Amino acid sequence: MTDRDQRGFASDNCSGAHPAMLEALARANDGHVGSYGADPETARFGELVRQEFGSGAVGFPMLNGTGANVASLRAMARPHQAVICPSTAHISIDETAAPEAIAGVKLLTVDTGDGKLTPELAATRLVDPADVPHAAWPVVISVAQASEVGTVYSPDEIRALADFAHEHEMLLHIDGARLANAAAAQGLGLNEISLGAGADALTLGANKNGALFGESVVFADPDLARGFEVLRKGSLQLASKMRFVSAQLNAQLEGELWREIADHSNSMARLLGDGIGWTEGAELGQPVEANIVFLSMEIAPARRLVDALAPQSPLLFEAGEAGVIRLVCSWDTQPEDVDRLLGLLRASLIQPD
Repeated sequence: MTDRDQRGFASDNCSGAHPAMLEALARANDGHVGSYGADPETARFGELVRQEFGSGAVGFPMLNGTGANVASLRAMARPHQAVICPSTAHISIDETAAPEAIAGVKLLTVDTGDGKLTPELAATRLVDPADVPHAAWPVVISVAQASEVGTVYSPDEIRALADFAHEHEMLLHIDGARLANAAAAQGLGLNEISLGAGADALTLGANKNGALFGESVVFADPDLARGFEVLRKGSLQLASKMRFVSAQLNAQLEGELWREIADHSNSMARLLGDGIGWTEGAELGQPVEANIVFLSMEIAPARRLVDALAPQSPLLFEAGEAGVIRLVCSWDTQPEDVDRLLGLLRASLIQPD
């Protein structure tokens, strides 16, 4: 087996495209159609967004997740304003200061125990009116669903954040890079754990759930979406051949293929979590809720395991004598891949330090 053939656990970004995405691209490749979104696939995407998120919802295909997050924040906040988010937020630690540099917003981060923000935690970053004009006023709360550490928000938790945001004249943005995994984990629809629970804007992921490329932004209120076509272009997120982005989004939404794909990656994560729980010398960093598993062990065997998984080495977080490894299951993860990883885990634990 070559390195390319070996399915790893470094990230769900590392997997190839789901066959349904490639079939959708092939179908969309027929003939000439309008450019820049003036095509049947993009029109169909708009219909599917309204079916999924409500008659007033407006969706925009985008090129990638960072661009989608930044563009949506640009629509929700002015450059001198601020966004409250967890300290683990992707927009804070994984998007190369793009929200600050391009959207011009200040990120007000909050430490959380499980990657999830609460109204009580968000309240710690509210600004005293006496500090104006010296402090950036927060106008958006942004959370990831599922979170960057694999935890998921219930509809009630999203509703509580939305109510808090609106009470303080703020908007709620959801980074839904793994929204499908969060919804599938709870047996709920995409809308129920996002816009339907009171959020105002959603970055709807597709790449981590089997797409070749492309994400989207969905607004609950058409007033908030007004002018976003221009803002999207100015954010370098308007594809000339948009039909190829929209075709993949449509394939995921039609017939709830998104759920089938996410259910599988979630189930592989649970299988992996069970195996770790049965392994002496290893433990779960936290309960498995979506498709991300955190493995905690002593640092020496943790380094050995990461080395054994090269070239698809997962992230290792070192903390003194302990190591935490992030393992991510994908749409194509198979039970034999989990068995192989568990075998390497046990081998790393029995080797002498």
